[in-house]
Amino acid sequence: MDGLVQEKILATAQASLSRRWMGIGMFVVLGALLIALAFATPSSSALGLQVFLILCGAVAIAFAVKMHAATRLGLRLTETALCDSDGTEIARIEDIVRVNRGTFAFKPSHGFMLQLAQPRGRRWQPGIWWRMGRRVGIGGVLPGGQTKAIAEVLQVMISERPTG
Repeated sequence: MDGLVQEKILATAQASLSRRWMGIGMFVVLGALLIALAFATPSSSALGLQVFLILCGAVAIAFAVKMHAATRLGLRLTETALCDSDGTEIARIEDIVRVNRGTFAFKPSHGFMLQLAQPRGRRWQPGIWWRMGRRVGIGGVLPGGQTKAIAEVLQVMISERPTG
């Protein structure tokens, strides 16, 4: 044993294969359509438009590649932090102020939003989670039942904190 204590995992979420490939496929199709549209545009009249469409198509395909890598990851909720499966800490439990999973909340599909006490650096794992300042969005291609379970456990952990 290397001296590291293995924390108890309270809840997990993993992208389903069908959702994963649907999300990746949408980015690839968008990129391909934008590039095809660029080449279908008469070049004599709109060279700037063609370049713009090709760049947008390339960005969409780059997002598909990033999403392919990101959706291999899952989420793990432990007693101290919410992390992805490669160990990247998304949010410490003690820093979470609120969990918002309401119908009209600004949150990812099938997911929830966390509000943190202190701002953290920006990160984005497409289809899994993103973080900007004090806000963390969890969801996208993750199954709603799994993200709901994580959100409920987080809400219980927050409500059981000593106040004062």
